[in-house]
Amino acid sequence: MLRYRGRPITAAEVAQIRALIAAHPGLSRRALSVKLCELWQWRQPNGVLRDMVCRGLLLTLHRAGEIALPPARVTVSTVRVARQCPLLLDEVETTPLRATLSELRPLEFRQVRRTPQESLCHRLLARYHYLGYTRPVGEHLKYLVFARERPIACFVWSSAPRHLGPRDRFIGWPPEIRRRHLHLIAYNPRFLILPWVQVPHLASHLLGRMATILMGDWQRVYGHPIYFLETFVDPTRFRGTCYRAANWIVLGRTTGRGKWDLTHRPNRSIKDVLGYPLTPHFRQVLTEG
Repeated sequence: MLRYRGRPITAAEVAQIRALIAAHPGLSRRALSVKLCELWQWRQPNGVLRDMVCRGLLLTLHRAGEIALPPARVTVSTVRVARQCPLLLDEVETTPLRATLSELRPLEFRQVRRTPQESLCHRLLARYHYLGYTRPVGEHLKYLVFARERPIACFVWSSAPRHLGPRDRFIGWPPEIRRRHLHLIAYNPRFLILPWVQVPHLASHLLGRMATILMGDWQRVYGHPIYFLETFVDPTRFRGTCYRAANWIVLGRTTGRGKWDLTHRPNRSIKDVLGYPLTPHFRQVLTEG
């Protein structure tokens, strides 16, 4: 029996997927994932189909040789597309912004996923974040932070990695409980303050504000709360000073092996793992059966 994101995938279900593909030979991979979600009633707590998660399952089965998907119709990566789309200079003011935090206020946090400003968030990250932009998988929200209608920062929050040793030990998570409650954690894969913005203590302030905003927005969009935040910091580039100043906790370091590791040897850079509880009772909520 296979498992994908904690869900067991039986041989009968793999056969059902093969039959679905055979019955609809002209459908794209995306259309097939939508049909499979509808067939399995695979939905998020807010009723939206788990389309992106299902697409990941289909791709995993395809790569394992269990099914044969139709050829991908879009092969250019999200990062390349975003980098090739020039950021229109009249979209964003790039003159240096030097101020104190009190002079910069009030700040406005806009949740921009599925809004016209989402593409601006993508372009800013693609152009100015050292990792570029890639589309998150699973549940995710995106934010632009504005000062007097001028964008100054971007955030992306997404579903948490399935297994993370330092986090799991910190919470006290056995595997079965972790699989059941993983959706109650949000991961911060991107945080960017635009390079022309020079405001002391801004980064830690924004992280603190996000911690007060995110739980309510997640509940509204996905129909369930979150109780813990996490992120990775590359210690060869950064010390994570702004996270530490915002009271995030250093939980440990990754093994550097990645989720598809078969060799048990490091194959990528080792990261610091930082976490932030959103409620004093996070362990009780996350470990209850």
